[in-house]
Amino acid sequence: MGITGVPAGWPADEETALDVQRELRERLVLDEEGPAAGEGHVTGLDVAYDDERDLVAAAAVVLDAGTLEVVERATAVGRVSFPYVPGLLAFREIPTVLAALDALAADPGLLVCDGYGLAHPRRFGLASHLGVLTGRPAIGVAKNPFTFAYDRPGPDRGDFAPLRADGEEVGRALRTRSGVKPVFVSVGHRISLDNACAHTLALTPRYRIPETTRHADALCRRALQEARAA
Repeated sequence: MGITGVPAGWPADEETALDVQRELRERLVLDEEGPAAGEGHVTGLDVAYDDERDLVAAAAVVLDAGTLEVVERATAVGRVSFPYVPGLLAFREIPTVLAALDALAADPGLLVCDGYGLAHPRRFGLASHLGVLTGRPAIGVAKNPFTFAYDRPGPDRGDFAPLRADGEEVGRALRTRSGVKPVFVSVGHRISLDNACAHTLALTPRYRIPETTRHADALCRRALQEARAA
């Protein structure tokens, strides 16, 4: 497997990255309902890092949204493309994630990111960034809360509580398993928050974390191990 390079002109400092982030945010589409849950394809995206070797491995796993069976898998390994700056983490991994997506033959359908979309200090997390760059509907489903306030959702599967910032609902703490801590869902691009939550519940029939993320997490870790060995 080759190493994906950092694209020419990719932001190398915080000020430039902030300018790019603001520019891309103007292209967000937030008034579409998005694809129906349980139909078409859904693609899980995740990354694993080896900071000592300056490597990031990305995985894209396409599932049939109705059966949750794997349709196709792809990986890419690249150089970490940006320093660690909270709120700008997408710039560290997007070139390698896009390389994994480009390696797919199947239509990815909805992109499901292990991270955030609008639930971001500048309302432009990884799911929004990837959605805008690819033109595809995208959602973020994070394992842990960011800096936003929320009340504890009810105890049952499907219960939720808004994530709020400055009075705005930027996502939801969603219970995918009764009595288990919630996940944190936010819109990325070209989908409504209600529909993002519906997709998340459809992708979690057995576990707290979406099947898309579970598959992509295992695959990117394996790809990183293979890259280290090589």
